[in-house]
Amino acid sequence: MCEVEDDYPGEPLYEAVATTVAVSATSVVQKCMKCKTNSAVLVIRVGDAFCKSCFKEYFVHKFRAMLGKTRLIFPGEQVLLALSGGPTSSAMLCQVQEGLAREAPKKLRFSPGIVHIDEGAVCGRSLEERQETLSQLERMFQASGFSYHIVFLEEVFKLPNSMLHSVSCSPASHGENYKEAVDGFLQKQRETLVHAEQKPTAVEQLNFTHAEDPVQRKLGQLSIDDVFTDLSSGSTLTETSTRAKCKFTLAQTEAVKELFSSIKTLTAKEELLQTLRHHLLLYTARINGYTKIMMGDSCTRLAVKLLTNISLGRGASLAIDTGFSDNRYGDVIIVRPMREYSSKEIAFYNKLFDVPNVFTPALDTKASDKASIHRLTESFVNKLQADFPSTVSTVYRTSEKLNTACSDLCGAEQPDKCLLCLCAMNSKIEEASAFHATLISEKLSLKQVPDQMPEVPEQPCCGGGGDGEENNGKCCDMQSETACFSTDCGNRTTNLLALLCYSCRLTIKDMVSLDLLPQYVLSEAERRKRRAQVKEQIEEFLLAPEKETDVASS
Repeated sequence: MCEVEDDYPGEPLYEAVATTVAVSATSVVQKCMKCKTNSAVLVIRVGDAFCKSCFKEYFVHKFRAMLGKTRLIFPGEQVLLALSGGPTSSAMLCQVQEGLAREAPKKLRFSPGIVHIDEGAVCGRSLEERQETLSQLERMFQASGFSYHIVFLEEVFKLPNSMLHSVSCSPASHGENYKEAVDGFLQKQRETLVHAEQKPTAVEQLNFTHAEDPVQRKLGQLSIDDVFTDLSSGSTLTETSTRAKCKFTLAQTEAVKELFSSIKTLTAKEELLQTLRHHLLLYTARINGYTKIMMGDSCTRLAVKLLTNISLGRGASLAIDTGFSDNRYGDVIIVRPMREYSSKEIAFYNKLFDVPNVFTPALDTKASDKASIHRLTESFVNKLQADFPSTVSTVYRTSEKLNTACSDLCGAEQPDKCLLCLCAMNSKIEEASAFHATLISEKLSLKQVPDQMPEVPEQPCCGGGGDGEENNGKCCDMQSETACFSTDCGNRTTNLLALLCYSCRLTIKDMVSLDLLPQYVLSEAERRKRRAQVKEQIEEFLLAPEKETDVASS
């Protein structure tokens, strides 16, 4: 028989309960480490206990200090906030709102906008479920007072062919001196207050209290419900049916599903989804005049991403994948102001100050820990963090010390970039590297012994009609821009892989057919191949970079 008053010091359950009670009692009695007067309501780390007001000051200061010390976002600059509706991006939106408030010290001086990418087509969600989620997100965006753009993943099939063209870093109009830019911005504010008393002040413009024009106001009142109402009826979405310029059909939704169903592994699906997501963010920023994109990547997420990218062979691009700024695109820079926050701090902040967020199922929702490399790494880091609280911070601090040899993308000589992720490709491949061994294996696998090669009658590519009348001279029943790279369709994959980095090669190899890729990717691959062929033909007429320097100096 068990008795209530008996002690069981040797039982693990008893010891765990006793430890929990002791910690709870300590946290109640413990004072705030900052003000030393109020009782602590949370403990971030061992010895870091905060009351509610001091924790808010600590959280806000960390965000503004991150933006202040980097000095990448200049006054009056257009910044696009990439929001998924999750805890981290919602906390980032709250910080921007407070930073633009009138009573805020050290106010933020940029002009924000919001973008959300709906990935429901990949996750197998119905139109009704996507409609309900987007309605909740739209209410949250409207409450912020910022202009917002809702982009659908289906829009990757209508991106322009120039989407992946290399864009050089254009000189900033505000100059390189941050202090001069701030002084000039404040001077413009004073001039506006003096010469335009009847117009909205610059402060009100920054706080987005000015009214929009009648057309934009009417479009803003349209609900996202209209989008899915037209879609469910079988019609094509038009620009008049929603505030954002989104237009897709059910055929494009099926094309997205077919694209991701053709990929064998969940790891490759997540990598391709992330690539297409970045392409949509980049395109939205360019057409709307944004020069910066804020991503809600926390310290915990970046620690997992660091280890994941190493496992996927993206070690050469770790600095831009996990750093504060990512300038691989040239004209648009990605910044990560939430990289100093752990997921625990963000969860506490959202709980204490009632920050709204919307749960959106992802591609790996309800997947097992071993379903993909991303899930396995995340599980490993979280379990290790539970036993060793300094795990995430140690991995994160390691990422801060990383740097790439060719980090200056604005130099005179533009390095070759990957077709998908647009990272600089390592052209100097050592013979003792795994990448070099992979290239040799691919070349040997394409070779066959002449005696064993079967005799195949000559016919056009992909077995099309010999007269060429049905296909109008187009290969693979496709447009000329996406025609096969050679007369042999077996070389098409090889030609495409030559334009990719090592990690993106692994993603493409998991695909069943390359024809399912979006149009702009195939068009850019064909364009690069033709440029390489032309360059090879005129190679002997070109001056070497050293000779060009000598001629210019003389």
